[in-house]
Formats: sequence, structure tokens, C-alpha cells
Amino acid sequence: MTSFVTLGALAAVVAVGVLLLIRRPAAAQRLVRLAGLVITVLVAAVLTPWTVQDSGAAASYLLGVPVLAATVPMLASRSARLAGIADLVAAAVICGWGLLLALGIGVAFLPVVPLYVVSAIRSLAPRTSTLS
Repeated sequence: MTSFVTLGALAAVVAVGVLLLIRRPAAAQRLVRLAGLVITVLVAAVLTPWTVQDSGAAASYLLGVPVLAATVPMLASRSARLAGIADLVAAAVICGWGLLLALGIGVAFLPVVPLYVVSAIRSLAPRTSTLS
């Protein structure tokens, strides 16, 4: 079950990357953050029945930590520096949580980590001026 969800999440991340390469939207970072949140929520929603059956009440935090971590960059997106730091925190939390739970449901959350890393790099990279 988890492998199908992981492959679906990976396909969604690749689709977002291809969309960004083809379209080059003006609000690319917002799109990346929104895609990361949506993919994380969908992964959690698909894994909920299996996780509740397996872990009972513990499913709320097993699935809630990555969703909460994916929500933070969207809330912090108004400030460029704060959003970059929030992207790094989200990537670290989701990656750490995914590795901690790697034998179970954790691997399914790992495909969204590169989205947050790319968004953080773009937010925190120094801007170069085109004027000489």
C-alpha cells in the first residue's frame, strides 16, 4: 500500500517540476509550497484508513506531523526570509519524520522534501542585479 502511495507522490512531484520548467509561472515559489502541502495532505488522507487500523489513535500524530510541517511554509509565505527558513524547517521535519517511520508510512512523505528544498534555496539565495 505504502509503495503505491509513494510512487503517486513521486509522480506528482515530477509533474510539478515539469510544469514549472514548461510554464515558468511568476508565482513559482507559491506554487511549489502549495503543491507540497497538497501532496502531503493527499498522502496523509490516503494512508489514514491503513494507519488508523494499524496504530489506532496514534495515527493522528503519525500523519499530523508532516501535514503540520507542510502547512508552516504556506503561512510564512508573506515574508521572503521567513518563508525560506520555514521551507528548510518543513524539509527537515518531513525528511526526519519520513526516515523515522521509514519501515512503515514514512517513506510516502519523502518525495515532497525536494520541493521544499528548492523553494528554500530560491528564497534564501542572494539576488543578483541585472543592472550594471
